[in-house]
Amino acid sequence: MGGANNESLASGFSFLSDKSEKVFVAGHRGLVGSAIVRKLQSLGFTNIIVRTHAELDLTVQSAVDAFFATERPSYVILAAAKVGGIHANNTYPADFIAVNLQIQTNVIDSSYRHGVKKLLFLGSSCIYPKFAPQPIPENALLTGPLESTNEWYAIAKIAGIKMCQAYRIQHKFDAISGMPTNLYGPNDNFHPENSHVLPALMRRFHEAKVGGAKEVVVWGTGSPLREFLHVDDLADGVVFLMDSYSGLEHVNVGSGTEVTIKELAELVKEVVGFEGELVWDSSKPDGTPRKLMDNSKIAEMGWTAKTGLKDGLMDTYKWYLENVQNIKK
Repeated sequence: MGGANNESLASGFSFLSDKSEKVFVAGHRGLVGSAIVRKLQSLGFTNIIVRTHAELDLTVQSAVDAFFATERPSYVILAAAKVGGIHANNTYPADFIAVNLQIQTNVIDSSYRHGVKKLLFLGSSCIYPKFAPQPIPENALLTGPLESTNEWYAIAKIAGIKMCQAYRIQHKFDAISGMPTNLYGPNDNFHPENSHVLPALMRRFHEAKVGGAKEVVVWGTGSPLREFLHVDDLADGVVFLMDSYSGLEHVNVGSGTEVTIKELAELVKEVVGFEGELVWDSSKPDGTPRKLMDNSKIAEMGWTAKTGLKDGLMDTYKWYLENVQNIKK
C-alpha cells in the first residue's frame, strides 16, 4: 500500500542511529508515554523532550506551534490523548472527540511545518468496526459501524490515522500510525470505576486480600476472549516502527495471543495471592465475545512481543504495591 514514494521517505536516516537527536514524546506521564520514555532512556537516547499539561496544553494551537518553533524536535511520538472507559465516553462525548482532534491536529501539523523527520501517531483497537473479522486485520478499518459506547474517541483516532496519511500523500511527510491492543503495566489506571478489566481485577483482588474477604464477584461468565500487551512491549514496538517502517497503512501492535476473562481472573488472583473464592455473576453482560488483532504485518517485519502474561502481571502488581498509597481512591 505504501508505494515507492513512501519507501523513499525512510531512506537517509535511521531512528536508532540518531540517539542524540531531539525526540518529543507527547503524553509522557501516561501508561504509554512513560513506557516509551523508559525505553528510549534504556537505549541511550540523550535528548528526550517532554512537557507536562501545565507546561504545554496540546489543545492550544498557538502554544503547540510556539513549542515546535523553539524546540525543533527531529522526531515526534504522539502518545497524548484523552482516554477513559465506557462511562466516561458516554458522559463526555464532546470532550473525547474535540480534545483528541485538537491534540492530533496541532501536533501533526506543527511537526510537518517545523521540519520533523518522522512522526508516529498511536491509536487504539477501538478504531475497528464492532463486528470486524477476527483476528482484526488493518484493512478492516472503515468497513462497518463502530462500537457505539466509544465512537467519539474512535472517530478522533481514525481522523488521526487519516491525517497522517494525508500529510504523507500531499507533503511527503513521514507520518506513520501504530494501533496497540489492550495494554497494561506500570502507570496503568487502577480507578475503581474508570479502569479497564485487568487493573480493575488486580485492585479488587488486592483489596479483598487486604480486607480478608471470602470472595470476589466478577461480572459475566468469564468466557470472552481478550488480548493483552505489556506496555513495555508496546514501547519496544514503537521504537521498532520508528526505525523500520515507513508506509501509508497503520500497523497493528499486539501480542498475538488471547486468554479468556476467566483465565485472566484466575491468573491475577494467583499473582495477587488472594485465597478466597472467585464468583461469576452471569446475570451481568459479557461484552464482545472476542477481540484479537491480526499482528501478522508487524511480525513479518520482524517484531514480536516478549513479555508473557504472568510475568507481565507480576511486574504490574509489584508496581501497584509500590504505588498503592498514591493511587486515587
